[in-house]
Amino acid sequence: MLKILDRYIIRKFLTTFFFMLGVIMLLAMVFDLSERLSEFINNQAPISAIILEYYLNFVLYFGNMFSSMIIFVSVIWFTAKMAQDTEIIPMWNSGKPFHRFLRPYMIAATFLMVISLILNHFILPKSNQSRLDFEEKYYRDAINVEDYHAEYPGNQVVYFSSYYAEKNEVNDFTLEQWKGDSIVYFIKARTAQNIDGTNKWKLNDYFERYIGYPNDQMIEGKTKDTVFNFKMEEMAQRDNVAEAMTYSELKSFIRREKEKGSGNVPMYEIELYQRTSYPFATYILTIIGVAVASRKKRGGIGVNIALGLGIIFVYIFAMKVTTVAAMNVGFPAYIAVWVPNALFGVVAYILYRFAQK
Repeated sequence: MLKILDRYIIRKFLTTFFFMLGVIMLLAMVFDLSERLSEFINNQAPISAIILEYYLNFVLYFGNMFSSMIIFVSVIWFTAKMAQDTEIIPMWNSGKPFHRFLRPYMIAATFLMVISLILNHFILPKSNQSRLDFEEKYYRDAINVEDYHAEYPGNQVVYFSSYYAEKNEVNDFTLEQWKGDSIVYFIKARTAQNIDGTNKWKLNDYFERYIGYPNDQMIEGKTKDTVFNFKMEEMAQRDNVAEAMTYSELKSFIRREKEKGSGNVPMYEIELYQRTSYPFATYILTIIGVAVASRKKRGGIGVNIALGLGIIFVYIFAMKVTTVAAMNVGFPAYIAVWVPNALFGVVAYILYRFAQK
């Protein structure tokens, strides 16, 4: 049963959070619009698409991404103000333990964490797909790929020198079929085109060879329609393609990228694991925020805000360090995304113990 104190703090928590979220997202949209406006005009993007397809999904994505940080600043802000207004002192004088004072904070944090988890796993993939489709259509540069090399399931190795999305054309295409340590088939083409959304390809000026006695043969021709077990979308894709995938789609995508030997696998794994680790940071940052801001300080609210921003910068720095380690030195991605939470979980526990004194 929620007491008056619980309802009061939960109301303060949620109203402060949504107010700060609204202000920060409004500023973010203003800065983004000032940067993109000329491209929107040049590409004749409809106003309805800008608002509904881009900025609505923009707010969902970035608001959720930075929600833990905004929660932390919100907790610091309104708790420090309560301390400065001597609203918290009567609570201490009444003999209430710190964990009792913390309870409404954790209830509100749980509410926001559950919303974030639902967004990450069920809503944002479709929302991001709409946003990314808008970006591709109205302001992103066309995708170009140079010196591509990958291994696909079935011991097929694919090379090409360049791909230009404007022409939807691959240059110097080569496919090799291996069996053990030997090539049993290969095909080369001056150019190749993939039929959108299918595994069908059209090769121009091609040469193919079946290797091995007694069926060794060579074939040349001007054009050839064929089917491969891959699409152009798998070869030419942006780094943020994983943002538009559901959990199961992303797991399958990562598995296939591993089979290809893609160097972007750690980045995709980080995206997968962050969908859960980021929301759980809400608990840790809430505890730290309450422990830091619940004591009245001589310097006023500004001291608490400065301390809180310092902690946020250290947390972001820790996330960046572990992310870079996962992408460049082989540090396991699932550990990389949870290490900052673990480290700051220890900090939260220490501050929690001292706050009770």
